[in-house]
Amino acid sequence: MTNQNRILLTWISFLSYALTGSLIIVTGIVMGDIAKYFDLPISSMSNTFTFLNTGILISIFLNVWLMEIVPLKRQLIFGFILMLLAILGLIFGHNLAIFSGCMFVLGVVSGITMSIGTYLITHIYDGKQRGSRLLFTDSFFSMAGMIFPVISAAVLAHHMQWYWVYAAIGVIYLAIFLLALISTFPVLGKDAPQETTTNEPKEKWGLGVLFLAIAALCYILGQLGFISWIPEYATQKLGLSISDASQLVSYFWGAYMIGMWIFSVLLKKFDLHYFVVVLSGLATVLMYLFNKDTDPHNLIYIISALGFISSAIYTTIITLGSQQTKVSSPKLVNFILLCGTIGTMLTFVVTSPIVKNYGAHAALVTANGLYAAVFVMCILVGFVTKHRINGHADSH
Repeated sequence: MTNQNRILLTWISFLSYALTGSLIIVTGIVMGDIAKYFDLPISSMSNTFTFLNTGILISIFLNVWLMEIVPLKRQLIFGFILMLLAILGLIFGHNLAIFSGCMFVLGVVSGITMSIGTYLITHIYDGKQRGSRLLFTDSFFSMAGMIFPVISAAVLAHHMQWYWVYAAIGVIYLAIFLLALISTFPVLGKDAPQETTTNEPKEKWGLGVLFLAIAALCYILGQLGFISWIPEYATQKLGLSISDASQLVSYFWGAYMIGMWIFSVLLKKFDLHYFVVVLSGLATVLMYLFNKDTDPHNLIYIISALGFISSAIYTTIITLGSQQTKVSSPKLVNFILLCGTIGTMLTFVVTSPIVKNYGAHAALVTANGLYAAVFVMCILVGFVTKHRINGHADSH
């Protein structure tokens, strides 16, 4: 593979994460305007966004097989056409059924694109370099989370319709489409080069993959369950204003972003298994301290440290999972990614009844328990991991 082509494919991966991040993160900002647009209460409007999450989940699940049937370039070109049709549907379809359908299509497109992006990084890079690249790729999700709320606020402040926010997100896919046209993609399935197909199907994933998949699900469920209920907890129990409570969340994501950049460099210097055990252990302790402390001044420092330490956990879990086989398997990477996405889907299914019956603090304690489960799973991985046997531990 030429260096220029490697750079093109890497940028497709970066932008695939930015696409999914922007679609998920703008939801809360535009929801009120969309509810007014359709003359619906915001509570029932929020349910229609489930179509977006469902589309992401289904597409990541299906793309495990789809990648080996439909060439990656063709998927991205077809995805661009679907994205265009969905955005036109949002602009011209003044109908809730059309809106829900378009949200589902946007979810499907972003899920397929993100799973392709994840596979490309694990295919192009090896060993610890793979981990640091995947971490850098994941930072584009957070970067979109910082940029698109600003764009959305500007669009709505100028009294433009909410659908122009989705048109702006479409520009990311336009860039992916243009890069895809001039890139050469790895070939999968029956047309793949013989050396990559002979080993892969015979290679067993092992228990390590199962432990890491559970860790991915618990981590995302714990993180989103924690972050989602902090404003409620801080305003109701600690007596903070909504702006101060929101600031706690901002500190978390700000530190998370900085952590991703720093750890993308540090990751190359450590054994991935030891690295994720230490980080998940520290994150569990920091979340416990946050849940125990009631001094708002202390909470800012604790949540910033938690965001920083948490930033590398998920990506390291995916990278370590991809190193459980000699040749990186798209099915394996997608399986762990799918488990993390299931965690996203379960966030309110799991936490809402807890908050209703026991209060927001109970949801934070539950999240802490899920982080502890991640720590335990990472320790268990140490007994069965194959990343050192496969020669990934010392690659740079």
